[in-house]
Amino acid sequence: MNNIHPIFDKIASREQKEQQLRQRGLTLWFTGLSGSGKSTVAIALESLLTERGYLCRILDGDNIRCGINSDLGFSSADRTENIRRIAHICNLFNQTGIVTLACFVSPTNELRELARQIIGDNDFELVYISTPLTECSRRDVKGLYAKAQRGEIADFTGVTAPFEEPADADITIDTTGRSVESCAEEIFSQIIKRIEYGKL
Repeated sequence: MNNIHPIFDKIASREQKEQQLRQRGLTLWFTGLSGSGKSTVAIALESLLTERGYLCRILDGDNIRCGINSDLGFSSADRTENIRRIAHICNLFNQTGIVTLACFVSPTNELRELARQIIGDNDFELVYISTPLTECSRRDVKGLYAKAQRGEIADFTGVTAPFEEPADADITIDTTGRSVESCAEEIFSQIIKRIEYGKL
C-alpha cells in the first residue's frame, strides 16, 4: 500500500530536533482539582527549566479553551474531545523536543489514560497535585467553588461532579502548607534525567 503521508519521510526527525535543542521531549500532565496549584506549580517549574536552558511550553484552560478548543463546551463528549486535542498538541511538541507542561483537571482515569495513549508512555509523566478539596475550596482563587455550591455552575468537579484520584501517578504533590518553589523543585529533581539529552 502506498504511503499516504509522505511528508513524514521528508521533515526533520525528532532525533534531529532533540539534538538541536540538546534536550528530550516530554509531557508532564498535571491533574488535580481546581485550585490545587497545577498551573501555579507548572509556572514555577517552567521558570526552573528555562533558567537551565530548557525549552518548554505550558498548556492550560486559559490558552487552550480561548483558542483551539473555543468551540467546545463542558458536556462529557466535549470534555473528552478537549483532552484528545490537547494530547495530540503535546505529542507534536514532544516530537519537536519541547518539554510540555499540560495543566488540566482531567478528573477521570479514562481521560488521563486517553492522554497517555496518545502521547505515548515513554513521553508521559502524570503529576498529581493532590491538594485536598477543603484547601482548594478555601483558596477559591476564581470563586468557582462558591458558585458551584450556590448551584450557579453545574457539574463542577469536586462539588457536583466526581474526581477520581489517580492510582498510577508518577509524581504526587500536596501543595498544602508548602512553598510553590519547593513543589517545583521536587518535580524538577524527579524529571530532569528524562529530559537531559543523551542520558537515556
